[in-house]
Amino acid sequence: MKKTLLLLSFLSLLYCNCQNNALTTDEGIDVDKYANTITSEELKELLYIYASDEFEGRKTGEPGQKKAVNFIKDFYIENNIPSPLGDRDYFQEIPETYFRTGIKASENVVAFIKGSEKPNEILIISAHLDHIGISSDGQINNGADDDGSGTVAILEIAKAFKSAVNDGYTPKRSILFLHVTGEELGLYGSKYYTDVDPIFPLNNTIADLNIDMIGRIDPKHENNSNYIYLIGSDKLSTELHNISEEVNKNSFNMELDYTYNDENDPNRFYYRSDHYNFAKNNIPVIFYFNGTHADYHKPSDTPDKIEYDLLAKRAKLIFYTAWELVNRENRIIVDK
Repeated sequence: MKKTLLLLSFLSLLYCNCQNNALTTDEGIDVDKYANTITSEELKELLYIYASDEFEGRKTGEPGQKKAVNFIKDFYIENNIPSPLGDRDYFQEIPETYFRTGIKASENVVAFIKGSEKPNEILIISAHLDHIGISSDGQINNGADDDGSGTVAILEIAKAFKSAVNDGYTPKRSILFLHVTGEELGLYGSKYYTDVDPIFPLNNTIADLNIDMIGRIDPKHENNSNYIYLIGSDKLSTELHNISEEVNKNSFNMELDYTYNDENDPNRFYYRSDHYNFAKNNIPVIFYFNGTHADYHKPSDTPDKIEYDLLAKRAKLIFYTAWELVNRENRIIVDK
């Protein structure tokens, strides 16, 4: 009898653990339908505009960057995705005094989908909207991969969630689509959001999925393009890391390369993109990254070199991960 009770207790514990680790299943919701609204054709169309010479390299505070933020704003308006600021105000203004001398006033761009059951719990999906502008020799640095790829990925992800909302499937938690400025000059936009003016309380922010360069293939993976670097997923939340792994396994089964996640990695990418300003506030993060390439921070980072099918696949992976995070019964646990 004692053996039987012990066996039943073990099976019960095993079942509970499996249930806790299982992904959310939304019966009757075809999540693939919404993921598949993210297309290589639309990403290409958006990026050829966003990384065109018209935007003059999108240097923070300069005319080209102002064109960029209006492009993002217009996309959200056209797709009926509201701002959390209300009244068609999509800009979180950052005054010139916040920046170091020589940088003009700028703005983050924000859009929002309000959750149906737990609207006060917020998932942030972020990317930086700026780039390095025009070189001293007059060449424009278009920044197609850095970070035009992340910018247009967020736009398509937001549109995919809005398609679900239009069909009556509003996520349980809220999502803030955050396009930050001033990353290239020192992570200014994300730091302003976290340190000065968080639109939503940081302790209500469940995670930040940050996208910075996901449109290219680095030399290491020339013979295996089905990959993405992940940085930070296990730094604060074991659960976030496990969810990310499981979502990938169930969708594209990409190679998730954690090379740059190593504490001893000399590149220190964990500290060099906008997710870090959330991580330092104990908010779990995942940084999605394709690695560097020969065109990094050069005028040759142009939209004709983007792998659009791969960009779409990576954006879909992030969409699936976000879907899981906002629709789980319980908020992910910070345990580190």
